[in-house]
Amino acid sequence: MRYPTWVRPLGATLILALVLAPPTPRAGATPDGQMTWAVHVSIAPTWFDPGEHSGIVTSMMIFYALHDALVKPMPGKPAAPSLAESWTVSPDGLAYEFVLRRGVVFHNGDALTAEDVKFSFERYRGAAAKLFKEKIAAVDVVDPLRVRFRLSEPWPDFMAFYGTPATGAGWIVPKGYVQKVGDEGFKKAPVGAGPYKLVSFNPGVEMVLEAHDRYWRKAPSVKRLVFRVIPDEATRLAVLKRGEADIAYSIRGALAEEIKRTPGLRLAPTLLPATFWIDFTTEQWNARSPWHDRRVRLAASLAIDRQAINLAETLGFSKVASSIIPSSYEYYWGPPPIPYDPAQAKRLLAEAGHANGFDAGDLACDASYTNVAEAAANYLKAVGIQTRVRPIERVAFLGQWREKKIRGGLMQGGAGAFGNAATRIDNYMTSRGSYVYGTYPEIDDLFAQQARETDRKKREALLHQIQRIAHDRVMFAPIWELAFLNGVGARVEEAGLGLIEHHPYSSPYEDLKLKAR
Repeated sequence: MRYPTWVRPLGATLILALVLAPPTPRAGATPDGQMTWAVHVSIAPTWFDPGEHSGIVTSMMIFYALHDALVKPMPGKPAAPSLAESWTVSPDGLAYEFVLRRGVVFHNGDALTAEDVKFSFERYRGAAAKLFKEKIAAVDVVDPLRVRFRLSEPWPDFMAFYGTPATGAGWIVPKGYVQKVGDEGFKKAPVGAGPYKLVSFNPGVEMVLEAHDRYWRKAPSVKRLVFRVIPDEATRLAVLKRGEADIAYSIRGALAEEIKRTPGLRLAPTLLPATFWIDFTTEQWNARSPWHDRRVRLAASLAIDRQAINLAETLGFSKVASSIIPSSYEYYWGPPPIPYDPAQAKRLLAEAGHANGFDAGDLACDASYTNVAEAAANYLKAVGIQTRVRPIERVAFLGQWREKKIRGGLMQGGAGAFGNAATRIDNYMTSRGSYVYGTYPEIDDLFAQQARETDRKKREALLHQIQRIAHDRVMFAPIWELAFLNGVGARVEEAGLGLIEHHPYSSPYEDLKLKAR
């Protein structure tokens, strides 16, 4: 086989020997102790399988423990070599080649090879799967430690989609094991290459993980991780105060203030690229609905006092938003701030024929953020828009959103996945997006143009144009970029919160530490 000049393959015999060679022993203490989390959402078995990644950041709470990716965000590095120790791009931009790290083993002892990478990609059916199929012509196993992705055309955003948690396509599962147990069997007993392996899972109650001491980066410090599902915020704080949990996720408002006042506890806020917004669902596209009128959508947006919600719920740590694209993302276009103007909101409603307001039905939301939705509903009510908050447990909420079952009312949307403006637009603004109820043909056209454009400035202009359309037509009523507030107990030396930029959860898990006893 002839190789391009930018590829320098090793001999197949040598490569095979390297793959099968045991990993180099790493110095360090034997994993010890247990760290316990009080988790705000119910853990779903679909989050055990990277092949079903839905484009939400919550599953990364599991992925960073059980699995590993070729490339992923790590402390100080938005794209750190992980299972791939290096990668190259061909001069024409049509091929990306990854060199795998030698000696990596899955939890069951199988060695990582290029076949696992190819298999993981070809079985992927999560967020942006359609886009990958359009853009990737083939995946070639060059040798056991080298895999090449061949593109049908230059795609500047390949690494934004493949090399970040915007999707799960770059997270690798063991081909032989998955083929043996099947997809459903894999979700029941997942095997990965991450720093921890699954010990037990009791749906709705808890998940227990144990250190994988052959993890390539280093053996974890903490032997056992326990994730207890506690949907009630006050109860999460109570178990943290009693020492029954070491970290409590998602503590807001007065309870967050209580953490600050409690000796031995500390509040750990992390600002995320997690935008929240009011979504007008199918109603925006229904000519018979009040929400079809831009004036009504703008009235709803002007009715919300974003900074007041921020101060009340996240103690001012969140960032008021005027876009569903995070301000820290590449290709972000900064729209003008949205003022809090209830008087103008009422005037717009009157112009649209709703001087006395109207009943907008339900406002569906992720149950773990019910208090945010209730605050938004109160502001809407103040200008005459009546709505009833309908909390839905997160897994069911996301499923109903993807399947377009949240209809006939409003929805509080949210997204915290990694990536850039293009990855967020693909999932929430284009017609093929997993969470899109409707869009404009020009957005699809502009997105297709930017995906082919290799000139960075031209791509940026196209992506900015899409964001202007969304802003000018009030496709969404943005609220904020969330500051995730968590409580940390006295036993914890390193909680891992904020070590990885933009990541909401404790990670990397192998870096977590308990204080010496």
